Amino acid sequence: MNFRTATKRTLALLLCTAAATPIAAHAQQQAPGEDEPDLSDEATVGEQPEARGSIANIGNIVVTGTKTQNPEDVQDVPLAVTAFNADTLEAFKVRDIQGLTFQAPNVSLDQIGTSRGQANFSIRGLGINSSIPSIDPTVGVFVDGVYLGINGGVVFDLFDLESVEILRGPQGVLFGRNVTGGAVLINTGNPTEYLTGKFRAAVDGPLLDGGRGGANYTASGVVSGPLIEDVLLFKVGAYYNNDEGYFQNLFDGSNHGAAETYILRGALEARLGDLTVTGKVDYFDSDGDGPSAQNRGIFERDTFDFAIDNAGSYTNETINVSLTAEWDIGPGTLTNVFGYRDYDATTDADIDATSLFLFHSNTETAQDQISNEIRYAVSTDRFDITVGGFYFDQRLEYTEVRDIPVATPLTFFGGGAQDHEVLGLFANGQFYLTDALSIIGGIRWSQETKDADITFIRPRPECSVLDGTCPTTGTNPFIPTEPNGFSDRVRFRNVSPKVGLQYEWNDSQVYAHWTRGYRSGGYNFRITDIPVFLRAVEATGDFFFDEERVDSYEIGGKFESVDGTFTLNVAGYLTDISDLQREVNLADPGAGVVQNVLNTADATILGFEAEARMKLTDSFIVTANVGIIDDDYDEVFFDISSDGLVDENDLALRLPRVPEVTWGMGFIHELFLGENEILTRVNYQFRDEFAFTDNNFGFIQSSDNLEANITWVTPVEGFSLSVYGRNLFDEVQAGGDTQVPFGGPLSSGVNQPFTTAPAAGTFSPLSRGRNIGIEALFEF
Repeated sequence: MNFRTATKRTLALLLCTAAATPIAAHAQQQAPGEDEPDLSDEATVGEQPEARGSIANIGNIVVTGTKTQNPEDVQDVPLAVTAFNADTLEAFKVRDIQGLTFQAPNVSLDQIGTSRGQANFSIRGLGINSSIPSIDPTVGVFVDGVYLGINGGVVFDLFDLESVEILRGPQGVLFGRNVTGGAVLINTGNPTEYLTGKFRAAVDGPLLDGGRGGANYTASGVVSGPLIEDVLLFKVGAYYNNDEGYFQNLFDGSNHGAAETYILRGALEARLGDLTVTGKVDYFDSDGDGPSAQNRGIFERDTFDFAIDNAGSYTNETINVSLTAEWDIGPGTLTNVFGYRDYDATTDADIDATSLFLFHSNTETAQDQISNEIRYAVSTDRFDITVGGFYFDQRLEYTEVRDIPVATPLTFFGGGAQDHEVLGLFANGQFYLTDALSIIGGIRWSQETKDADITFIRPRPECSVLDGTCPTTGTNPFIPTEPNGFSDRVRFRNVSPKVGLQYEWNDSQVYAHWTRGYRSGGYNFRITDIPVFLRAVEATGDFFFDEERVDSYEIGGKFESVDGTFTLNVAGYLTDISDLQREVNLADPGAGVVQNVLNTADATILGFEAEARMKLTDSFIVTANVGIIDDDYDEVFFDISSDGLVDENDLALRLPRVPEVTWGMGFIHELFLGENEILTRVNYQFRDEFAFTDNNFGFIQSSDNLEANITWVTPVEGFSLSVYGRNLFDEVQAGGDTQVPFGGPLSSGVNQPFTTAPAAGTFSPLSRGRNIGIEALFEF
């Protein structure tokens, strides 16, 4: 450990006495002798909220991710869940889902940075490192119960949130495929029975760091209330962000990373006796600069320096619609969730990350999806049971263009289109054998069909997949020895089971379960190395890569003191991965970067995590968390070490996206000064280094992340002012670290795992450094 790192961690320990794991990890505490609070919807409907900034409000959490008839106290759920309610998110000053990356153990909610808003989430070491839209995630994202079919457009600005739930480990029974790492549930605010409003204005940026970019301005407003008392409720909201660009491009001294974002949101809720129908629509529009990409053959990886001749750009337009109907019928509740999403995006990026025109690329993506889930849930004193069905249909189209003038005067065109259909049936239940002991069981049947048309991304006459002009048959007129592409169809059918036990006493529990999940196979829209691809087709007989199977064994406990002032949640798990699905990235002088998607290995991940919370006084709460992961390859089928052999060198590599250690500390303190209130939060979180590429040539360095904010709740009712800071140690982090064949004076000429200097160069999109801001909030 060097002196700079040691100093940072010492300062963090002085500032924090517990982790920033969500204080919201427990229901609102009651005084000894009081009755347990009613957590049902009926207990809260129509009640006016207490003043924001209260620690008591921060502690109140129920979760919906178990899909039982009624929301559950997070401490009662036999599952590793980290949950945040609206007050916690407010205290943490969360502005996008990436802001929760440093709030929980073994969780990384990063964006890859190649295209702004592209999620590359990882939970318990299961994650992806891809901007290819046809690559399905390991962590599923659900907004108001609607599954997002691709990772594009996920990590953008958030406002008016009711809660965020992070479910760790495979969730295949209730949420289907592509949740082998876990699920992130984002719940936006519902209309209220009483008239309420919230208006916010903030400005932040690199205020203490000269030589960087400009300010970032945000304004938002939400109004909610009744249109017809007790029958029809409404909510409308708007959000605007103008980011002048956090970074400075040393190529011309300009600000870089600029973006402008608009969000419009509306919701209606009709209460018709036993039937409640809630409709929400969200319009999102954002555009700005391309990635702020550093080349680590030219600039040191612990700086924010970069120089690119192509500022690049992105555009993103999304419409999200959800319609949720809940009908109390018979002994249970029938719930139907319909979703629609239309997503269009373009990108232009400087992939060589230098001040020369060596490798530039632009893309077009169009996605539209519909989904519907219907389920019936019954809860009694003796059992909880949920049964349901799911339908999902998606059309995805993607065009990629590459200009690599040093390799060829010809431009690369290609991409892919895919129709994607999913059917699912599921049942999940918990049955109480005694007042303390219960058994858990669930099963899901899934069928997934993908029809794909792929055009290899190679030098060819100009074409567009979105316009239907890219060929998939015949041979390439510029390279007659190569086919243009192919059309293919694949269907996967699977059964995902879950079995377990839970034992409860007082306000504590222990649990154990085994569950199986699947990550979908499919097609690579970014095929540039035709010989390697055709050899794989010849060896397997398939144009697609196969699905990935994950078996997870977990044992855990949730413990609480009699007076409710202390909670401790622990979990240990073993994850067995078969046919590990990886995107193998290789620098290539002819294509710039080659990304082969293959089933490369079998692997095992062994992990432990713990979260603790202590209420030292009525106004002071401290928390702590730790996560430890050990990962090993059991068998390797493909040369992931890039040395031309499949041997012990491959087995010795680290799995990508697996930090061995995460831990954190933090506190929240509330001080009352007459009619004034000061709410202070300080949080420190460490994340170990981890491999980004399978050969470990690309990696993300460790990070000591310190955040703090102070909120003054003024004597003016509903008005508060905040000062906040993120990444106060000014740590350098990147969305990726892909090797490219274009470097500079720091290039070593030798590729080795976890080596600071690359053989040639890298494409490493930078994340923001130190960020200081002020915010004004008024609500009524």
